[in-house]
Amino acid sequence: MKQLNISTLALVAALGLGTTASAGEISDNVVRVGVLNDISGIFQDTNGMGSVEAARMAAEDFNGGGKGIKVEIVYADHQNKADIGSAITRKWLDVDKVDAVVDVPNSAVGLTINELLRNSRMTFLASSTASSDLTGKACSPNTIQWVNDAWATGNTTAAAMMGRGGKDWYFITVNYALGQGIEAEATNYIEKHGGKVLGSAKHPLGTTDFASFLLQAQGSKAKVIGLANAGGDTINAVKQASEFGIQQSGQSLVAFLLFINDIHGMGLKAAQGLQLLEAFYWDMDDDTRAFAKRFAARPGMNGKMPSGNQAGVYASTLAYLNAVAATGSDDAKDVVPQMKTVKGKDKLFGDTTIRADGRVVHPMYLFEVKKPEESKYPYDYYRLVSTIPAEQAFRPMSEGGCVLVK
Repeated sequence: MKQLNISTLALVAALGLGTTASAGEISDNVVRVGVLNDISGIFQDTNGMGSVEAARMAAEDFNGGGKGIKVEIVYADHQNKADIGSAITRKWLDVDKVDAVVDVPNSAVGLTINELLRNSRMTFLASSTASSDLTGKACSPNTIQWVNDAWATGNTTAAAMMGRGGKDWYFITVNYALGQGIEAEATNYIEKHGGKVLGSAKHPLGTTDFASFLLQAQGSKAKVIGLANAGGDTINAVKQASEFGIQQSGQSLVAFLLFINDIHGMGLKAAQGLQLLEAFYWDMDDDTRAFAKRFAARPGMNGKMPSGNQAGVYASTLAYLNAVAATGSDDAKDVVPQMKTVKGKDKLFGDTTIRADGRVVHPMYLFEVKKPEESKYPYDYYRLVSTIPAEQAFRPMSEGGCVLVK
């Protein structure tokens, strides 16, 4: 197997002042949170080191939880490979005494880790893993899923586009769990509501040339071309679609999983008019703007605004640490049930509830990307189209098929 490319950095969030929880309750007398993501590949902008900084911010804001609890943040690059992600996580569990894993973009990696940690003492904060199976057939008592998932992305986005007359669809889909899940969910909604899927083209992760896929989509005459991919794949597809004049010819382009960093990377000229669903936008209100300003000033961020995934790392890490403080334990069997009792307003995600299946429900937002002349300041990229209430944005728990066996 390829040698693991692991970087580790410890951040002590409290100086040991006050009463420290006993070693018998908090393992090794330190709470360690491991940020596991793609640091060098196609998700490096939406996750990467920005997620590490978000976790550090959460640890700093936790500030010992009023009990002098020490927190360390470590991180590693899973390189979008399930075997590497699994090896890193197993070492964290067996050797490095890491107590929680957070982030994990790439559904194949996330689903592997979900099984690895089932009934262990580690908590899985799947803040960037989009597979709906995490709160469905693969649900685990160790897992909390924040931000987005394939059900919400597929169903809610399809509903919005069909409401605008988009009945005929063609998909350009990344050929792994994330893309397959989004396409399946959207297709199910489209066909149940009188629409048609005219075709689908599958591409490997990390594709640079989308010409043949876009020509197939264009030739299908579908009203809507759905991009069921993410990161650099979406950026490349949108840029090349703009060059082909696809939207100008009357076909609509919808990106199922897109973030502010992606829009920044491709530019408003190429991205204008795109429809997308987000759980977080930095410019929504005073709380999100305050967080974004702090994030942009962090080392290495160079003024970048946080993505929804990076905001999810912050929110889920802070919620986890607060549960540790409340229970006096960093064992998943104590922490996860405590997290599921919390209900209220999250500063970044609004009214928030954590369900019994581990799904964090919160509002979702349909945005349209602004035209270049409509943007008034850096990262002023979105126009809010509609707000989807939490109870409508995610699959009902009764339909997920989750049976938690402890």
